[in-house]
Amino acid sequence: MNQYSDAERAQLADALGTTMEDLDARLSDFVAAAEEEYVRMILGQQVYSRGQDIKIYRLSLLIKHAFGGHLPTEGQISTLFQTTASESRSLLRAVRAKYQYELRQAINASLTAALKNASRPEGAAKWSMVCESENIIDALNDAIIRHDGSLPKIRKEMGTAGAYEIANSTYDALTTKILR
Repeated sequence: MNQYSDAERAQLADALGTTMEDLDARLSDFVAAAEEEYVRMILGQQVYSRGQDIKIYRLSLLIKHAFGGHLPTEGQISTLFQTTASESRSLLRAVRAKYQYELRQAINASLTAALKNASRPEGAAKWSMVCESENIIDALNDAIIRHDGSLPKIRKEMGTAGAYEIANSTYDALTTKILR
């Protein structure tokens, strides 16, 4: 990593959400994803000619190697891929669809982690959860629909940027039956 200036290293550390001291260790996760991408290409196992397909595959590898088996937020994707929030949402949605079986554990771990952040005041009829990723909310709602379409969807709380409300029945189904 000596070929990069201190300013570039500082920018990398900021983009990856780490410290300068931990930058090399954090980058090693990205190196593992890049290595797998090249090995699979050389072996003829994952050869793509369209740029979007390459991005989708690359993001799936980053989820596997650099994000510890969890889905990144759209903001993290935008930082890495230099994309808009809308493009990042579409990219993550495409990864969830195309690699749904390979990334099943990562998706479930991400959904479970999001639900662990939910809270409910004593006796309240709804849970509240702050979530930075619309894809997580979409995936939770997809799981609800597949399980029992009569359950209420997770909805954005009025007047908030990223707070969502979850009906008790929906929360109970998600935590006891769907994401066990």
